[in-house]
Amino acid sequence: MENLLRLDLDHILSRTEALWPDARGARIFVTGGTGFVGTWLMESLLWANRRLNLRISLTVLTRNPAAFERRSPHLACDPAVSLIAGDAASFAFPKASFPLMVHAATASAGRVLEFARRSGVQRFLFTSSGAVYGKQPAAMTHIPEDYPGSPLTTGANSDYAQAKRASEFLCLGAGQACGFHVFVARLFAFVGPYLPLDANFAVGNFIRDVLAGGPVRILGDGTPFRSYLYAADLAIWLWTILLRGPSSRVYNVGSEEAIRIAALAARVTSALDSKSPISVAQRPQPGIPAERYIPSTVRARTELGLEQTVSLDEGIRRTAAYAGGTACATTTTTATTTRECSESKVGQAVPPALPACAGGCR
Repeated sequence: MENLLRLDLDHILSRTEALWPDARGARIFVTGGTGFVGTWLMESLLWANRRLNLRISLTVLTRNPAAFERRSPHLACDPAVSLIAGDAASFAFPKASFPLMVHAATASAGRVLEFARRSGVQRFLFTSSGAVYGKQPAAMTHIPEDYPGSPLTTGANSDYAQAKRASEFLCLGAGQACGFHVFVARLFAFVGPYLPLDANFAVGNFIRDVLAGGPVRILGDGTPFRSYLYAADLAIWLWTILLRGPSSRVYNVGSEEAIRIAALAARVTSALDSKSPISVAQRPQPGIPAERYIPSTVRARTELGLEQTVSLDEGIRRTAAYAGGTACATTTTTATTTRECSESKVGQAVPPALPACAGGCR
């Protein structure tokens, strides 16, 4: 069956083709490879691997290889892929060298860094989060990498941000002590296939609501500002940072196009040509400045030439088309028409079914 992401994957390849000769024949180790970020890295790497005959081998650490084989057989069964069962905090070390590594799992980096040291890693990418900055000041439109803020240690929900912050420190320190190059990508918010539509991601929830026939529900007051980078751009940025970034450098990864949540709901309905009503659960509180979570990407743009290449509207359309499948949505490069379906932290989603491998993967 033809890959439903072929247009995105060709686009990623066109933007990263010059990077891949440096990785030809390499072994790459990825944690968190079956989540939203990791799946896009797998899709784009394997697409380039086949088309450019790179002879790259990819080892992916996952808690449940069998579940991933059922969910994404076209990835799990690729001859370049080896799946290892385990958790990033306690996995058994593979007996191989890996010059390139991506730590995209949520677990602490300690054990992964020990494996990196033993396996002779040369370039190591850690996917962190914009949450490490703590609350963005209301007067700061875009938050830069050198902003010295941090999450509150007394925050009830700050454990994720604190863990990412600590892992950044461990990764950068290990690279300097052990002589390998470390790069940190602070991820913000994204839209694209594989984004869970039922998790706590506003853009995914709004797409789900439209596909279900509405209404589109805003659970808060609609005033916070967010921005959304499309997943194909995310993959382009991460591979570029890993293969071209200067050592010990931190980069924000996201879009600079700020949009209020209420406006986002309207943008989703408009992009999908939907007449679904929008409901807002709460009223804005007078005198309370709107929350912001918007990165500055000047550093990535000026140092690595990275930019947003897929618009928010087009990203919404592609996400809806992929999530709905041929029974729910159709898309072209210029316009999308979405029909109502009869069924109603960045993670992973279940994609449309693809044919299983004959006789299993292994």
